[in-house]
Amino acid sequence: MDLHLKGKNAVILGGTRGIGRAIADTLAAEGANVAICARNADQVKDTVAALRDKGVKATGGAVDIMDGAALKAWVAKAGDELGGIDILVSNAGAMAQGGDPASWEANFKLDVLGMVNAFDAAKPYLEKAATKNGDAAFTIISSVSAAESDNASSYGPIKAALIHYAKGLARQYAKINLRTNVVSPGMVYFEGGVWHQVEKGMPDFFKQALARNPTGRCATPQDIANAAVFLSSPASSYTTGINLLVDGTISRRVNF
Repeated sequence: MDLHLKGKNAVILGGTRGIGRAIADTLAAEGANVAICARNADQVKDTVAALRDKGVKATGGAVDIMDGAALKAWVAKAGDELGGIDILVSNAGAMAQGGDPASWEANFKLDVLGMVNAFDAAKPYLEKAATKNGDAAFTIISSVSAAESDNASSYGPIKAALIHYAKGLARQYAKINLRTNVVSPGMVYFEGGVWHQVEKGMPDFFKQALARNPTGRCATPQDIANAAVFLSSPASSYTTGINLLVDGTISRRVNF
């Protein structure tokens, strides 16, 4: 299936590992030019080189997403370097699981304000692309935890806020063909990731969590990237305002 991504320009927050890296690689494999950011400068450099090897234009920057001014400046710079922004992906997350004020603050500053600041900086580019080409996309990575709760943690409510904000953006900008969608993963396993750490540190808990999933496995970053890239592509041009669960049915939700 041709996703019509060749020559499109995409900006990904948190694009050097895990889900973000898989999204960047998949977009580049489809012919999209890619800009990525993360905190580790060496990882950014290596990722940009690997993306360029796929034959597309690629750029990146070492950015603290909690620094709103720095993030906005980098997004604008990336848009200028790529020659526009057709796709923005907000993927970075603090992953703080506690209910204490510090966890709330970390999740809010990185997940919510990072998303808001990135969209505000990318909006002129996205609006221009939508007007010129008839489609532009903002894709947000949330979590199945937005609608699942075992204890009073800041993580789930913050992820729910992303979905709520996305729906408002989708309705607000639908008339100019600027779409906003959410992908909500369940358990995603990759080396160095959260569930890899759980497997090493709490193997019994890991087995119990895995057993709750009818598929019997975790998602790979590629599983999530496939969904995110499709929703970001012109092939999905009539889809906006949705929250797509990619969780192997670990949740019991019925999504009417």
